[in-house]
Amino acid sequence: MAVDFALELKDLRATMESVRQVTDLDSLRTKITELEEQSGAPDLWDDPDTAQEVTSRLSRANSELERITGMDNRIDELEVLVQLGVEEGDADTMAEAEKELASLKKAVGELEVRTLLNGEYDKREAVISIRSGAGGVDAADFAEMLLRMYLRWADRHGYPTEVLDTSYAEEAGLKSATFEVKVPYAFGTLSVEAGTHRLVRISPFDNQGRRQTSFAAVEVIPLIESTDSIEIPDNEIKVDVFRSSGPGGQSVNTTDSAVRMTHLPTGIVVSMQNEKSQIQNRAAALRVLQSRLLLQRQAEEHAVKQAMAGDVKASWGDQMRSYVLNPYQMVKDLRTEYEVGNTSGVFDGDIDGFIEAGIRWKRSAEREEA
Repeated sequence: MAVDFALELKDLRATMESVRQVTDLDSLRTKITELEEQSGAPDLWDDPDTAQEVTSRLSRANSELERITGMDNRIDELEVLVQLGVEEGDADTMAEAEKELASLKKAVGELEVRTLLNGEYDKREAVISIRSGAGGVDAADFAEMLLRMYLRWADRHGYPTEVLDTSYAEEAGLKSATFEVKVPYAFGTLSVEAGTHRLVRISPFDNQGRRQTSFAAVEVIPLIESTDSIEIPDNEIKVDVFRSSGPGGQSVNTTDSAVRMTHLPTGIVVSMQNEKSQIQNRAAALRVLQSRLLLQRQAEEHAVKQAMAGDVKASWGDQMRSYVLNPYQMVKDLRTEYEVGNTSGVFDGDIDGFIEAGIRWKRSAEREEA
């Protein structure tokens, strides 16, 4: 069946128009101008941390603007290519146009998903925690596989990350890990990854080669900002210090630099050991604790709204994705029904399809609930 390029181009332009309206390019250009002025200040690098933040924000804002304007240019170029192919009756040119159309539809679809991230904290950077669950050593190994998957996903997109804490299991894998994804919209993008992940495979740790089911939990919270009003009285925090440790429990330094912070009213516990000093670990732990309390406050407010609206059936199940490596290979999201057979690609960070489907599903569920 011949491709209706006129219709496809019209749909692409309509989608890009909605993207531009939601993105507010005028505000984005104003933000870029302000950041350029800040980056040009002669005393900027007197404070390296502030300078790094300003330059990073400027780079990201420019990338976002170029991503949208560049897409408009690609659509214009595709239209010219189609006209050329039709006028000259060139099958090779039309084949090239079809290939570019498919690529454009995928790229514009990704931009469109970004417009769905309009929640209160969706623009924030993200803090992700992974904890091994039922399944013993297989679960700990699975937790480490998930950590690598998310770090590879971030690397594919050029998103900076920082691992804040890793607690190694005795035999293999991780008990838990916490890391940051330092890019705008990281929370909105990755929030759909929160929940219980399940792995089914022939256990490499079972000498009888039996199939094992194991679980790991993923938590995604928005990174706290200085403008957030999350104040924690000192008398509500208990701080313990201990020595950092690496795989197998071997000491990796000789000072009590690791920090375990407990919020007494809620029982929330945060551990940090990957920074070099106790002061740095304490600051990182406080930041993550504040972020978790911020998300808890949002959840409580949401629960109150649900109660006021009546008994609304929850559809956001806790167990959200299965990774099956035996007897067949399949990764399937249990909420969206999105699935792929390339399990090795998924564990290597190719999870954009799952994230996009999750965002669309979540926004649809929220609209139905509203």
